[in-house]
Amino acid sequence: MTRLAARLAMATILALAAAMAMPSTAGAAERSSAAGKPGVVTYQTDLEVTKQYLLLPISNRGRGAAVSLTVDGREVRFLGATLADAADQSDWWAFLHIAEYNGKTATLEVSGRGLTEETFKLIRQDNHVPGEEKWGTEPKRPQFHFSQKVGWNNDPNGLVYYDGEWHLFFQHNPVGIKWGNMTWGHAVSRDLVHWTQLPNALHHKRGDGMWSGGAAVDWKNTGGWKTGENDVLIATWTSIGRDDCVAYSNDRGRTFTEYEGNPVILHPGRDPKPRWYAYGKGDKPLNDAAAKLGGHWGVAVYHQKGGKGGPKGIGFYTSTDLKDWTEQSLLPGYHECPELIKLPVDGDPENTRWVVFGGGALYALGDFDGRTFTPAHEGNYQLHYGGYYASQCFSDAPDDRCVQIGWATGLDFKGMPFNQTFSFPTELTLRTTPDGVRMFGEPVKEIETVHGKAHKATNQKLADGRSVKLDTEGALFDIRAQWQVGTAKQIGLDIDGRKAFVYDVAEATIKDLVQAKPKDTACQPVDGRISVQILIDRPMMETFVNHGAMIFNHPYQNDLDIESVQAWARGGEAKLETLEVYELNASWKRGANANNP
Repeated sequence: MTRLAARLAMATILALAAAMAMPSTAGAAERSSAAGKPGVVTYQTDLEVTKQYLLLPISNRGRGAAVSLTVDGREVRFLGATLADAADQSDWWAFLHIAEYNGKTATLEVSGRGLTEETFKLIRQDNHVPGEEKWGTEPKRPQFHFSQKVGWNNDPNGLVYYDGEWHLFFQHNPVGIKWGNMTWGHAVSRDLVHWTQLPNALHHKRGDGMWSGGAAVDWKNTGGWKTGENDVLIATWTSIGRDDCVAYSNDRGRTFTEYEGNPVILHPGRDPKPRWYAYGKGDKPLNDAAAKLGGHWGVAVYHQKGGKGGPKGIGFYTSTDLKDWTEQSLLPGYHECPELIKLPVDGDPENTRWVVFGGGALYALGDFDGRTFTPAHEGNYQLHYGGYYASQCFSDAPDDRCVQIGWATGLDFKGMPFNQTFSFPTELTLRTTPDGVRMFGEPVKEIETVHGKAHKATNQKLADGRSVKLDTEGALFDIRAQWQVGTAKQIGLDIDGRKAFVYDVAEATIKDLVQAKPKDTACQPVDGRISVQILIDRPMMETFVNHGAMIFNHPYQNDLDIESVQAWARGGEAKLETLEVYELNASWKRGANANNP
C-alpha cells in the first residue's frame, strides 16, 4: 500500500467507525449530542438475503457513515461510506456482493452523524445496480485498460495466470472514489485486453484493511490446502490490523479462505510478493523438505530491519509450506511494492539475470540465490516515466512470458463513478545495449487482436514543409512509426494538430516527456533510426520509444474523434520508413458483459 496519506485516511476511517459503534435496536434510531451538536444516529434492521447485491447510495460529498453487515453472528462486511440524503442526491450507487448468503438472515446496521431514516431506507437489495447501463459509455472510461465498475483503485495485487485466465486483483474502495476501505478487487481476462470484474476476493474488516501483496499457484500443494481437481491459488497480503497473511483458493480464485494461523510474518513492513524458487545446479536447499520439493517459497517484502529507525529496503523471506517463514536478507534502498523476476538476456535461456524493483519501478540487475539478491551495478536504471506506480508481474505466466501491469496515476476521472485505472499490460525483456544489459517493455502482442481499420505510409521523405498525414476516425489507436533521422534536428508526430511525440536529435531527448537527458542511450538512434509506438485510450496515452527502451504514461485530452496523425521533421531531412495507424475495436463492455469465465 502507498504513502502517508493512505495511513491518515485509514486512521480517519477507524476513528469514524469507533465513534459510530454503538448498540441499537432493530428499526430504531438512537441519538446523542455533545456541545449542542447533533450526535451519532444508528439504524438497524434484519433482512433475508434474496438478491445479488446490497446497494448503497453514494454522494461524493455526503455524510460519513459506518455500514456493517452481520451473518450468523459474524460481521462479513464493514465499510465507511459517504451516503446520499436522498435518491436524487446520489452521485452513483455502490454495490456489495451478498449472493453467497442467499437464504440467510443478515443484520444491517448503519451509523452516522445526522443520518436520516430516509437514507437508511435507500439501502436495499437488488439484482441490478442503478446506472449500470451507462458503465463503459462514460467519456473518460478506458476501453482496453481495466477499470473497475465503480469506486477507487490503486495498486495492482496478486497478478497470476492459471488455467487460461489472467487474474488481476487490485487495491479497491468499493464504496468511494477516494482511497479507503482497502479491499482486494478481482478481475479476469483471457486476452489481456478485455476484463470481467468478479466479486471482491478479500474484504475490508473493522479495524483491518487488506493492503497490497501477490499471488501464485501452489503447484506442489506445499500448503496442504488442495481439496479438489484445481491447483491451489495462494494470495499473500499485508493486513494492517495483524501483519503479513496468506489465503488460499480451490476454485480458480473465485473465493479465498484465510489460513487460520495468520499472520505468517510479523515485521515492520508490507506488500509481500511470493514466488517459487526452483533449485538449479549449485543451489543449496534450505532443509530436507526443500530438497525433496526441489525448491522453496520466497517473498520479497518491504521491510524495516530492527524496527523503527532501522535500515529499510526489500526483505527476503523463505518457506517450504507457506506458513512458517524465515528472514534471510535485506536489500537496502527500496520502498514499498517490491518485485523480483528472472529474465533471459536476448532470449537466451542459458544467460539470465534477476531484476528487482520497488513501487517507483526503478530497477537493478543482479544475481539471486533464493536467499539474497546481489546487485551487479551501483544505483538503479529506469524504464518507466510519468504516472506509473506499484507495478507487478504475473506469476506462472505461460511460455515464460513476463507481463507487467502498473497503477496509471495522474489521470482525470472527474465526474466518473470510478477513479483510477491501470497501465496496458507490458511484456518485459532484457536486451544487450551499448551501455550493457537493460530492461525493455512493449505492449503485449494481444493488442493486435483488436486492430481494426489500418492506415499506412512507407518510405516518405520528410523536411520543413513536407510531412505525411493520415486521415483517421475514432478515439482508440495503436500508432507505430519509425524514422531514419538523417540531418533533421527534430522529428515527431502530431495528432489532430497537437504535438504527441517530439524527438530532439541533438539532445537525444523526448520533449515534454523527459526534460533531462537520460543517463544511458535509451533515447539514442539505433542504426540511425528512432521508433515509437503510442497507445491512445479515452483518458490516457502510453508511449514506447525504440521498441520499449523507454515507456511514458501520461494523460491525453481525448475528444473521442481523432481525425488525423501526421509525421514530420524539422531543421533538415529525415525519412519516414513506416507510419502505421490502427483504429482499435476494443470495448470495456465486451469484457464486463462476458460470462463468468
